[in-house]
Amino acid sequence: MTPPPGEAEALRGLVGEAEAGERLDRVAASLLGVPRAKVQRWIEGGDLTLNGAGARPSAKVRTGDAIEAHPPEPAASGVVAEEMPLHILYEDEALLVIDKPAGLVVHPAPGHPRGTLVNGLLHHCGDLAGIGGVLRPGIVHRLDRGTSGVMVVAKHDAAHLGLAEQFKEHSIERLYHAWVRGLPSKEGGRIAQPIGRHPRDRKRMSVATRRGRAACTNWQVEERYPKSGVARLAVRPETGRTHQIRVHLAASGLPLLGDEVYGRGKRARLPVKLGRPALHATSLGFRHPVSGEALSFEAELAADLAALEEVLARRERAP
Repeated sequence: MTPPPGEAEALRGLVGEAEAGERLDRVAASLLGVPRAKVQRWIEGGDLTLNGAGARPSAKVRTGDAIEAHPPEPAASGVVAEEMPLHILYEDEALLVIDKPAGLVVHPAPGHPRGTLVNGLLHHCGDLAGIGGVLRPGIVHRLDRGTSGVMVVAKHDAAHLGLAEQFKEHSIERLYHAWVRGLPSKEGGRIAQPIGRHPRDRKRMSVATRRGRAACTNWQVEERYPKSGVARLAVRPETGRTHQIRVHLAASGLPLLGDEVYGRGKRARLPVKLGRPALHATSLGFRHPVSGEALSFEAELAADLAALEEVLARRERAP
């Protein structure tokens, strides 16, 4: 049983027959309702015991073994809470669903210590310390700075674990809309190319890498704008690698409009001023991590992309 957020009382669990023979860290994470990485930190710090004694994370458990954890106080993040407007689509005791605007960085990083979504979340929620990592409290997944649209945030460890498992299982339903330079010859496709760091530019990701991680992106043409040489795609990623949609589409010869990182060499005059990649996270569907209820949320098209769509459509209607 997970204690109320913010309390650090003891957590206890007994190993059942179904868990016998499994690793301690895996079983403890499941029984106590916390991320496995956190369990491993507790074991290493002596805050979690097996039958009253220390043990390795890889130790095999037996039926009836007693697992007990005394979580340490959450580490101070050093991240400053800042008041900022948040477009909240849904909120309860376990999670928060927001419509993120383009230009908002999700979590603090070198060059962006303040003014991030995390800063705003700490002000709004006040009790996210340590959930999902010291510098990324509550963050289960992220959208690039230039991407607008819907994303979900966990408000306590059990919610974070439940959502993280769904992302790992690829059971989250995600729909993006992308405006690309080029007119696809097919109506759709599936891009399955590993993604890793670019071999020469460490700030970029690439499919041309020897240490890439598996990545799959599905796309379908929704509209073609021949007069502008642009297409609007419905994109459904199966995985969630850094810059995945941008990298996969660019590698397929369909770079996003406004993407100055992955659209190099294919710059063109845009019908409207974007200043960011033309990518919008339209909808997000998942099971509630506590109740199990099926939830789905949509974010209206951002104003700049709505203006882009209007101009493209008007061009096509013009004689």
